[in-house]
Amino acid sequence: MTLAELRQQLAALDLPDDTIVILAKDGEGNSFSPAVEAIPAMYLAETTWSGEHYPTEEQRLAEDDPDEYSAAPDDAVPAVFLWPTN
Repeated sequence: MTLAELRQQLAALDLPDDTIVILAKDGEGNSFSPAVEAIPAMYLAETTWSGEHYPTEEQRLAEDDPDEYSAAPDDAVPAVFLWPTN
């Protein structure tokens, strides 16, 4: 799903701005948690359903001691990550 697709789906729902956002723990819906944060970062897909999170180059360089090994691989793409409360 892209950000544009998410915006389109949310717009079609016509929900009030104070509607809480809940994240599923997994695809089977075994557990749920409220979203607490949305951050931009880099994503590298390992499969069609799983991948790795990396900081953007700006985020990495803003760290007190930037680790060269935390740099996103060249084929990582920009993404928005939604973090659950739990």
